This record gives sequence, structure tokens and C-alpha cells, in this order.
Amino acid sequence: MTAIRVEDLKKYYGPVHALDGLNLNVEPGTVFGFLGPNGAGKTTTIRILTGLAHPTAGRAWVAGAAVGAAAGRAVAHRIGHLPEEPAFYPWMTPREFLDHVGRVFGLSASERAARTKELLDLVGLVEASKRRIGGFSRGMRQRLGLAQALVNRPEVLFLDEPVSALDPVGRKEVLELVGKLRGQCTVLMSTHILADVERVCDTIGIIARGKMVTEAKQEDLIARYAVPAFEVESVNGFGERINGWAETLRKMSWVKTVTLDGHTARVIV
Repeated sequence: MTAIRVEDLKKYYGPVHALDGLNLNVEPGTVFGFLGPNGAGKTTTIRILTGLAHPTAGRAWVAGAAVGAAAGRAVAHRIGHLPEEPAFYPWMTPREFLDHVGRVFGLSASERAARTKELLDLVGLVEASKRRIGGFSRGMRQRLGLAQALVNRPEVLFLDEPVSALDPVGRKEVLELVGKLRGQCTVLMSTHILADVERVCDTIGIIARGKMVTEAKQEDLIARYAVPAFEVESVNGFGERINGWAETLRKMSWVKTVTLDGHTARVIV
């Protein structure tokens, strides 16, 4: 049985076809990279699969249950969701916040205490467990967001652009955490950065204009489409000059493309 199954999924907003016949299959216990540019339909797909939006047409199943109003709370208690911009109560500490989430899921006091301790250790926030969330960095907030998405021990975890706004260190930390979840639950991680899915994903699906362009195991995609590429992360103040450096590279005959994402450059030759 597949953990996530989508058949001919469509979502229309007036004349805009956010999803236009999407098909998708994710195997249990794997990390699936949902790759595509901004506006391709990644977030819309996740919103439908988590019950936050209704499709115009098509069918979908998560953890063996059909997605829709009939599934209700039964499916909600079996999934975890980290949106692109997670919301927190800034006056709470991480320990208080995770305890609150545990209450929402109906965990007992002893279960909440044990799960909170386990998750704070997993995401590396034990030392910050008594600090108020309002003072956290973006990377710390993303790690806490991942912890809250795991409170109920979900069978399927949805991560929407979990590292898009992080610096290189924060990105590395969160992706390492995602990799540790392999085999414990099924993970669908959306991103527009190819290097992110290369680091942690078993299978990759590429979406464009609301349709799946291709879907295959990472090694098969690499064998089919790989080109020589280098990823450079700037340090020690070089980030201020990376744009000029990229322009110089683009003028060289042996360089095909140079793309920038914050202080990271990806060079294809």
C-alpha cells in the first residue's frame, strides 16, 4: 500500500489551474522530494492532502484513507504538517508549546512530558527549552516547527519548503533532521532547490504548472539527466561580493548557468 496516492488531482481558482491533473505515489517510510519552481502547485497539493483545501476534481489517499471531509479527524491524527511559515505563541517556551500541541492531540500528562523531552533532544533545542520562542532565530523556529509536526508520531509528514529561508548552517541542520526520519514515517518535502532533495530524498517528483513532469528514484534521475555541477557557499563576508563573482563566471565559455540562492551559488558546467 502506498503512503500517499494522488489520481488526476485538479484545483482551479477561477481561470487559474493551480493543479491540472496531478498524479503522485509515495512509498511508505521514504523521503519524497516534491520539486518545482514557486507557483508550480506544491503548496496547493500539500494543503489538499492535509485537509486544508478541497480539490476541484480528482482523488487522493493518505495513510490508506481517502482525503476529504469524510476522513475528518481520523486522518488529521495520523499526519504531521510543517507549513512554510509556521506560527507559534511567542510568549511560550518550546517545552510549553510542545506540551500544548500534545494536549490538542489528547496525550496524557506523562505522554506529553516524555514526547516533549524526546523531541527537544531530537531537534537540538534542549538548552533553549526554557527560552521564549519570540527570541528564536529562523533556524531554531524551523526545528521547533518540525518537532511540533512530530508530536503525534505521524505516519505521514508533510514539509512545505522547510529550509527555503535559512542560512547554509540552518539548512544543513534541518535537512539532517529530515534524513533521520527515514524509515520512521513517510516524508513528503516540497522545495524549489535541487540540492535539498539531492541531500535527503529517496524519490523525486518534479512538478510544473500543476502537473507531474517526472517521478523516479533519485539515482535513476541522476543517471538520466545529471550534468557537472558545483555548489559554493560563501563565508567570511564573501556573500557581499557573490553577485559580482557570479556575473564573472557567467561570461566564461565553459560555464552553462550560475544560479544564486542567498549566499549559495550553483554552477553548472
